[in-house]
Amino acid sequence: MTNRQYLLDRLPGGEKLSPGHFALRNGEVPKPGAGEVLLKTRYVSLDAANRAWMQGATYRSALEGGQVMAGGSLSEVVESDVDHLKPGDLVFADIGWQEYGVAPGKRLEKLPDLKPETHLLSVYGIAGLTAYFGLLECGRPQAGDTVVVSAAAGSVGSIVGQIARIKGCRVVGIAGGEEKGRWLTEELGFDAAVDYRSPEFKRQLRAAVPEGIDVFFDNTGGDVFEACLFAMKNHGRIACCGALSQYDGAPPPHGPRGIPGLIVTKRLTLRGFVVMDFAEQNAKALADLQGWVTSGELRVKEDIVDGFENLPQALIGLLGGDNRGKRMVRV
Repeated sequence: MTNRQYLLDRLPGGEKLSPGHFALRNGEVPKPGAGEVLLKTRYVSLDAANRAWMQGATYRSALEGGQVMAGGSLSEVVESDVDHLKPGDLVFADIGWQEYGVAPGKRLEKLPDLKPETHLLSVYGIAGLTAYFGLLECGRPQAGDTVVVSAAAGSVGSIVGQIARIKGCRVVGIAGGEEKGRWLTEELGFDAAVDYRSPEFKRQLRAAVPEGIDVFFDNTGGDVFEACLFAMKNHGRIACCGALSQYDGAPPPHGPRGIPGLIVTKRLTLRGFVVMDFAEQNAKALADLQGWVTSGELRVKEDIVDGFENLPQALIGLLGGDNRGKRMVRV
């Protein structure tokens, strides 16, 4: 048996990510040792954070050229040397872009038997939990608030907007293109959508939030962050989840202007977070998410790409905004 692996052959630096930055290799299937579990990958999770890890250390160590590309996956237990996992169980594991991997059993938990199983990577996985905690714990919306979400058609943003709607807020999504905007309003129930690619973006944003923004859930940073910052109401809250606009390619020539004065005069609260901050509340979050999905209040959109060999292009497409909802690759 062989183990197909994608290596991050070289770091992209200031270049845009391309297939040439990766190398496909046939390695050996690893052997689990004491306390370890051998896993077979079913689906690889793709996220903008995959690109951020190439820029340096974040909440995890920086990636280096020549190593297996990092990433999480929905994987099946093949062999186990721990009591709480047996062959056939499903787990979420950080074993990178490879068909087989070994991980310490103490770091793994058996996932519930839910259908479709892909929901374990999307709405019941990191995407759904990030949306839930980022909005409710960091943004703290109240019924009647105006909530704006950037990258609103993505895996996290599409869930954020729907949770805000469930909580009685007026929701405005920022996404690329009119087609995505129609999807947000007609299918997901957003009240309005704004096209950040339009030369009229700032005018459209002002028209969509005439009284200002109470809560801004930011996935992109850059010019979109700056435009929303100037539209915030007094005592507004900003949940800083990601900076997609700054991950791929050359760094921006400047940061958002006027931040210190705006934060002070508008008494804004900006809070960065990672989903692990709220791990002790996962059970309640998952119960709420499952309830909303079952009732039909929360619609789940998944973007599944078939074929291990398509991993590099699938990530590049995600960074370019090709996806709607959670993107993953079925191995």
